[in-house]
Amino acid sequence: MLAFLPALSLAGFWMGGEAVLLMLSLSMPLLYMVAGDRGAALAPTGSVAALGADLVDAQGAQELADRMLHAAREAELSTACYVIEAAELDALARHFGQDTAETLRELMLRRIRTMLRREDLGVRIGDARYLVLLGPALRLDLETQLAVADRLQRAVEEPAETATGTHYLTACIGFCGLSRLPDGSDGAQLLEAAQTALADAQANGPSAVRAWSVGMRAERRARVSLLSDIDRALANGQIQPWYQPQLCTSTGRISGVEALARWLHPERGIVPPADFLGPLDEAGQMDRLSETILQHALTALRGWDAEGIDLPRVSVNFSATELRNPQLVARIRWELDRFGLDPRRLAIEVLETVIAESPEGIVARNILGLSELGCHIDLDDFGTGHASITALRRFPVHRLKIDRSFVSRIDRDEEQRRMLAAILGLADRLDLETLAEGVESAGEHALLAQLGCDHVQGFGIARPMPAAHLSEWARSHAREIAGARDLGRSSG
Repeated sequence: MLAFLPALSLAGFWMGGEAVLLMLSLSMPLLYMVAGDRGAALAPTGSVAALGADLVDAQGAQELADRMLHAAREAELSTACYVIEAAELDALARHFGQDTAETLRELMLRRIRTMLRREDLGVRIGDARYLVLLGPALRLDLETQLAVADRLQRAVEEPAETATGTHYLTACIGFCGLSRLPDGSDGAQLLEAAQTALADAQANGPSAVRAWSVGMRAERRARVSLLSDIDRALANGQIQPWYQPQLCTSTGRISGVEALARWLHPERGIVPPADFLGPLDEAGQMDRLSETILQHALTALRGWDAEGIDLPRVSVNFSATELRNPQLVARIRWELDRFGLDPRRLAIEVLETVIAESPEGIVARNILGLSELGCHIDLDDFGTGHASITALRRFPVHRLKIDRSFVSRIDRDEEQRRMLAAILGLADRLDLETLAEGVESAGEHALLAQLGCDHVQGFGIARPMPAAHLSEWARSHAREIAGARDLGRSSG
């Protein structure tokens, strides 16, 4: 009889059956007295009260999962594991300080625990990550597990009040039920399955929820293999920049190039950046990548100078991770001195979201330091983040890179054209240059020039290419510009 109580409690609590839950609560002491010592076997040995811990390390998390699995199997019942990531906690820590972040971490844990039964377990396993293990239950089907995930997510995403204001968090959740794992699986495997599902959820955007499946195991193995290949790729020079030209709309001349990382894999061919930049960041190798791309870009720039190719500037992307490096400004100054290049010929591309999340601190100091060094600062993907006009004035931004989503179909869509005109008007009032990304047609190119956009870049102009190919393209483009100019004179 007692075997049915966890399942009934689960349904009553998670599905909102308060009457059923009250009845069970009143009858449970009598039933446990009748059952004698069997009730003790159903209680998970890793309860919060017994552990007295809110934060556990990786080994502790595995031990907790092992205990819950053991309790479930002893009672011939089931369990499930959830891993929850509160996405904005790291950014809030940088923006408002560690005290605010710690207050929110504790609040999130309390909220998670209020969603759980006495038999369940909720702990924190990282700065923004939480572990939930469900106590043994007779039946934990996918629908029930999803209902639990929904309740946990809503608890975390409820607006939170602190001394620094109201904060809004989003939560991604990955989970796995015992029934989905092979017989004999241990706590480490249960935890890994939930974390794999979380990684899949995070790859699908904010507030995503994913249940573990066998297919995810193959994807995870491929990801691990990719990470090991990345280390060799960086050491062997397989990851290098390709360059995409940027044109001045007034003269048609090349005004610069953007250095874009490309992995030339000996077996897989060209690996798209979307497939390796995430794993590279996870492996803590972004600084190494930026150093590689910067050295190649400056080498290429000096080589184009030697060939007599007029190429004013090269742009290099820097992530938030790289911009938090306290030695960044000194390193770039040293590299520019080593190559004998004017700092004005290097543009640093910073995502709009980085500026929005980092109004002060090391990121802001690095951006200011790079600007004072003489480097140009480009605000990348403008319009897709949350940077305010105040932030634009606080940071030394030289140019707005307008995201492709605002450029697409401007020659056919009146509303899109008005939106772009408003962005260009804002940039003009703030005395900022503009560059439109993702230009794919002659119509878009022509209209951008008419609207007053300063520079354009996209497949409609040229695709990214190796440095040697860019030399050929630049010479060919210069001849076209000269020919058009001569034709204009003869026509006049």
